[in-house]
Order: sequence, then C-alpha cells, then structure tokens
Amino acid sequence: MKIIYTDSELLRVDKFLSTHFDDLSRSYIQKLLKDQKVLVNNKIVKANYRLSNGDEIEVGELEKKELEIIPENLPLDIIYEDDQLMVINKPVGMVVHPAPGHPTGTLVNAIMYHCKDRLSSINGTVRPGIVHRIDKDTSGLLIVCKTDIAHQKIAEQLEAHTIHRLYEALVYNNIKEDEGIIDAPIGRGEKDRKKMAINHKNGKEAVTHYKVLERLDSHRFTYLQLELETGRTHQIRVHLTQQGNPLIGDPVYGPAKGIFSAKGQMLHAKEVGFIHPITNEYMEFSVELPSQFRHILGLLRKRK
Repeated sequence: MKIIYTDSELLRVDKFLSTHFDDLSRSYIQKLLKDQKVLVNNKIVKANYRLSNGDEIEVGELEKKELEIIPENLPLDIIYEDDQLMVINKPVGMVVHPAPGHPTGTLVNAIMYHCKDRLSSINGTVRPGIVHRIDKDTSGLLIVCKTDIAHQKIAEQLEAHTIHRLYEALVYNNIKEDEGIIDAPIGRGEKDRKKMAINHKNGKEAVTHYKVLERLDSHRFTYLQLELETGRTHQIRVHLTQQGNPLIGDPVYGPAKGIFSAKGQMLHAKEVGFIHPITNEYMEFSVELPSQFRHILGLLRKRK
C-alpha cells in the first residue's frame, strides 16, 4: 500500500502510521518498522524518521498472516434477531472488532460464537457482520448483518443517510439554543494527528442535529438528544467539543480532569431505525440508558 504524505508538519513516521491506520496498535506499527515493512521514498526508515510533504510511504502487507479470530462465549444483549440480522446493545468498554494488539474480547468474538458461520463476509474475516461501528467507550445499539444481502442493503441505507440513529449525551456547559444543527467537516487534526477535528481543508461533510432535553446544575451541564445525518469517526464528540460542550467522561476530547470518575463518555446510541433488507418493513428499536449514565444524570439533577 502506498500513501503520499501531504502535510507541512515534520511528523514521525510511526506516529503518522498509528493515526492513519486506526485499527492497528502501536506495538504492531513498531513491529512493521522493525521488520523493515515500511519504506519512505523507496528507502527503509526507522520509527523516528520525520516525514516531509510529498514523501511516498510504502507499507508492506499488514496482515500476511490473517488474524485468527476466536469465537468467545461473551455476554450479548440481543434486542432483536432473525435469519438476516441482529440488533445488539453494546456495553461501554467493548471494542467492536479485533485488530492486531487486541484480538479478543470484542463484539465480533462474541457474535462469532453466537452465530457460528452465519455472518456476512463483505468486510472480511476480521469484521464479519459489521456494517457500522460505535466507539469502544460509547454504549448502545448496533446492527449486525448475518447475510451479504442484508449487509449490502443496510450499507446502502447508511450511505443514503436514511437510517435513524438517535443518541443521548451529557455534556459540559450550557447550550443556549433549545435545538440546532452542527454542520462542520471532520478529518484528522492538523495539530494532533491522533485526534479527529473540524477540518475545512481535508475533512468530510459531517452534520449533527441536537435538541436540549434538560439543563442541569445551574446550566453548568446539559442533557442532549442528538441525531446523526452523517456518520464520521468521533462525529458527535468532535462537533460538541468544538462548540464548547465536550462529553462528560470523554478521555480524548474532554477535560483532563473530569467529574464523577466516569468510565467512558456519556454518549449512548439509544435508538436505531431502518428498512428491513428482506421484508422492506420499517423497524425501530430503543434501549434505556446504561446504569452509569443514569447515575450521573441523577447526581446532576440533585445539584443546585
């Protein structure tokens, strides 16, 4: 795989690769470099090589040895299931699919045990059945596809932005408007390539609709409902942070010192609605907030 580095920042090649390949661990990136699998301008480089604008990076086969995904008997909160798909309520802390560095304990490991060989193959052996994702530290609803036709039909709806995805969140600070739209493109951060950011130069269209459900603790916190029009990486987290309302518990975009020692951001994929790929029936599902979210919401309601 060849990549052209198009940035004026003299970024280390190992840091660039770790941000470019989201699913690969740092240790795996270091192994690629140590095994001389990375070339810059046709020359072998070390991890501390600093890239210049226009450098051509060539990365060898990242997975010559296919990851062996082991089915695991892990708890699954299945909201709906038929012979085409499942709707699963993912807990905070569970990674959606395996990657080098964390091959076990993921949602994919769990659904492979549950479904055996009845999962769509479109995304390969590492992401069977996975048509969309939510972050490790976000809870809530995900669609898992058992057949390729189901996968194709759901993917088409995602591409057309016709799938209903409703989230609830707890954020810092007040939002004056009762509802609104955040329309700002998202891409890699120019100052910190490990983060996503508002990027008007290289970002992709990103649109988030929000509605204030409740203002809490003398307007120092806000309880929000959010609906995605697009689905960019970290979209809600970045959009809210850029307008001064980071999520409570967000370890990346939130304050360095958070409140309540929250484990994971207070962001919950509460509802999902879609057209069934075979029956063409509209289906909509909703799940309650997880216990930690409810606990923090209750504490904020008591604070004056």
